[in-house]
Amino acid sequence: MEKTLKARTDLSKYDNSWYKPGGFLKQLLWYFANRLFINTYLPFPMAIKRFVLEMFGAKLAKGVVIKPKVNVKYPWFLVIGENTWIGENVWIDNLTMVTIESNVCLSQGCLLLTGNHNFTKSTFDLIVKPITIESGAWIGAKATVCPGVRVYSHAVLTVDSVATSDLEAYGIYQGNPAKFVKTRNLSS
Repeated sequence: MEKTLKARTDLSKYDNSWYKPGGFLKQLLWYFANRLFINTYLPFPMAIKRFVLEMFGAKLAKGVVIKPKVNVKYPWFLVIGENTWIGENVWIDNLTMVTIESNVCLSQGCLLLTGNHNFTKSTFDLIVKPITIESGAWIGAKATVCPGVRVYSHAVLTVDSVATSDLEAYGIYQGNPAKFVKTRNLSS
């Protein structure tokens, strides 16, 4: 039996020098501001959180609520619409743009991932793709939205589920990878 040699991952050749999310000083200042005012259990008023995020380039509409211990990678890649709730321990790992429209709920511990690695390359190249979560959508507790996913209007990603592809409007999705389970019917 002949053994076929296959390429092997070589992380010593990893190179993401093309990726420039912001200057070193900007990133360093954000790291400390994030730890002190956003990614903390200290009960800072929303006005202070808003000021700090906007000072670093986030675009926040009125009525945004950010609970304690939220982690935002780079606020200059973040847009949040009106009356959106960001729950405790949410991690917005936005290596590129994350757009969250109005009346969205990101429940406790959910994760928005805009970065991944190309596992088909021996160099494990970095891949970044934006995320958009449209108005009225709900991302359940500890659910994950993967790079490049668009969550359409009023879609629901249930607790601990993983969205690896787009979620259609008013669909309820569950599992890993998340699959459509039923239609969301809202009453007034």
